[in-house]
Formats: sequence, C-alpha cells, structure tokens
Amino acid sequence: MEHVTLLIGIVIITALVFDFTNGFHDTANAMATTISTGALKPKTAVAMSAVLNLVGAFISVEVAATISKGIVDESGIQPEVIFAGLVGAILWNLLTWLAGLPSSSSHALMGGLIGAAVASAGIGAVHVDEVIVKILLPAVAAPVVAGIATVLATRLTYRAARNAEPDATAKGYRAGQIASAGLVSLAHGTNDAQKTMGVMTLALITGGVLAPDADPPLWVIASAGIAIALGTYLGGWRIIRTMGKGLTDIQPPQGFAAQTGAAVTILASSQLGFALSTTQVCSGAVMGAGLGRKGGVVRWSTATRMFAAWGLTLPAAGAVGAAAAVLAGQGSWGVPAVATIAIVSCAAIWVASRRKPVDHTNVNDLGDEPAGVVTDAVQSVSPPPARNGQEPADDDSATRPTSARASL
Repeated sequence: MEHVTLLIGIVIITALVFDFTNGFHDTANAMATTISTGALKPKTAVAMSAVLNLVGAFISVEVAATISKGIVDESGIQPEVIFAGLVGAILWNLLTWLAGLPSSSSHALMGGLIGAAVASAGIGAVHVDEVIVKILLPAVAAPVVAGIATVLATRLTYRAARNAEPDATAKGYRAGQIASAGLVSLAHGTNDAQKTMGVMTLALITGGVLAPDADPPLWVIASAGIAIALGTYLGGWRIIRTMGKGLTDIQPPQGFAAQTGAAVTILASSQLGFALSTTQVCSGAVMGAGLGRKGGVVRWSTATRMFAAWGLTLPAAGAVGAAAAVLAGQGSWGVPAVATIAIVSCAAIWVASRRKPVDHTNVNDLGDEPAGVVTDAVQSVSPPPARNGQEPADDDSATRPTSARASL
C-alpha cells in the first residue's frame, strides 16, 4: 500500500506538471490576437488570462468525468500506466512548443493515455466508441465549424462598420477583443483544467482512494486550476507568435470575431462533456478571420506545419506513452527510469529553446517567416489589407500595381 500511495503521489505531481505545460502551451488560444493587435500589452494579457483560467476551473466537471470515466477502463489500469501516459503528453507538448506549433494539449493527453493503456492492458482497456464520439469527431468538426463561423462573423463585422469612423471602431473592437479574450480564457480553464482533474481523479480511483464513479474532490479542482494558471502566466511566447502573427495578419475586428466564436464553441463543448481541443478551435477561428477579411490571407506554409502537428499528436504521444508504460512495468526500477528519461528530455528541450529565445519583448516580431506560394498568389490578385480595422472599399484598390500593394 505504501508503494501505491507513493506512486499515486508521483502521478498527481506529474499530472500537475502536464497541467502547467498545458497552460503555457495554450496561452496563445486566448491572447495571441489580443497581443498581436496591441489591444493589451503582452504581460498584462497573460496575467489576465491566468486569473480567468483559474476561475474557469471551478465552473464545471463534465470534461473531467469524460477523462476519468469514459476514455479508458479504470478497472484494468494501474497508476504507473497513467504516469506513462502523462510523460508522453508532456514531452509532445514541449516539443511542439519548441517548434512554435499550436498543437493540441488535449490530444497529447488522450494519445498518451491511450497508448499507455493499450501497451499495458491491450486494446480492450480503451473505450473506442467514446474516443470516436467525444475526441476524434469533435477534433475534425470543431476547427471547421469555428473557421466557417468566424469567416461569416468577420464579414458581417466589417459590413456593419463600413460607414463608421475608423479610429472609433478600432478602439471599440480592441475593447471587444479584451472582453472576448477574457471569455476564451475562462472557457480554456473550464475545458482544459478539467482534463488534468480527470487524470488525477482516475489515478485516485485506480489506487482505491476514490470510488469508481467519484467526481474530482475540491483539492483536485483547486490544484489543477492553480497549475494551469501559473503556466498561463509564464506565457508560451513561441506559440503566441505563431497564432498572432504567423498564420495571418489580424486586425481588431478579426480578433474580436475569432475570439468570440472560439469561446462560444469551447464553452458549449465543456457543457456537453466533449474533450475538445481549444487549440484547434482557436486556430480554426484565426484562419477563418484571415479568410473573412477582404484582402486577408492565410500563410499556408505555417498552417500546413500546424496541420501536420495536429495529425501527429495522438499517435506520437501515444507511442511515447506506450514505450514509457512498457518501461515502467519492468519492475521497481521502471518508474524511476521513466522519470529520469523524462526529466533529462525536458531539460534538453529547454536548453534548445534558449538558443533563440522568444519572450514578451519580441513576441510580435515575425522575422523571416515565408508567406508561402498560395499566399503570394492570393496577394497578387487581392485588395490591400485593411487599415485601422476598416475593410477596403470596392474601388480601384484591386487594380493598383503590385509594387503599390507591397508598399502597403
């Protein structure tokens, strides 16, 4: 029993480490467009997001129930399997953070747990129907729905403000961005912090500390909320740069439309118990905002890398989780060996990140990111980007020489 108690403690600590990485990995979901448009200063934005993530953690436990009761069969899972799954999720989160790619922390967690469970107890330990209905289908649908909704919302927003004073609308949309970013942060805390709560609850159930159908205790909810808030405050500046500047050039009306649409989608999924990827929702909304503005384009070179990361997340985290589960099951030395490898790997990733650091001082510097062939082609036939939150008029702007458009 002492061994199990110690192992549960290790799992809970590891779960909170994952929650911390989830926080700084997903800060971009709420604050990237707000920072890129200058609606809030970077440090102010992440501080606001951290507080609202903490508040959001206390709103609902439906997603936590999906994780703790719906994905794997807790009766056939041991705490070391959960530990192995968390290691897979943490390492994938850090690798994609290093690359500046907004991949899904949620899917990294699911993939790690599924891979570890399959390696330990076979495919029967996974509730495949629940995985399909509550993870895979929302993963495909959510970014598409959010993107289409944001395209429509962006066009409607520009049309509604086409006769308004540019400076007045810019200020109004920046205020709206702050409010909608706060809503996304609240939704993120509600959805993503619950995933860690679910893992911690699952560990307590497998260790016999909680009954099989128990909801997360208050201390689990509070600790998960605090961990994700601390990670959010740290700021995942690399991914904020990609979301705010790397996918498309965001104007305040677009930022407002994207964040509002994403927040509604995430909050609705939380109430339905869908373990939705907030990253995919917000990324889809940002791309939709880029396509919704006349003259706006998406940098498909960046988007393609992002799509590849989305597709690799479940299998890659699952493979690492499976390997960690096999090693952890080798005896009393297995878990310490996995922990040592994980710590060394995390340290190596952090050292690599220091070669070209990104922080609040240079987060809006895009550098020499290539626009991509598709973007260049679209720009050659599109009107110039809007100024001061206004959509270009339907005049002779589309016929200006390419050099003139480039100067804009």
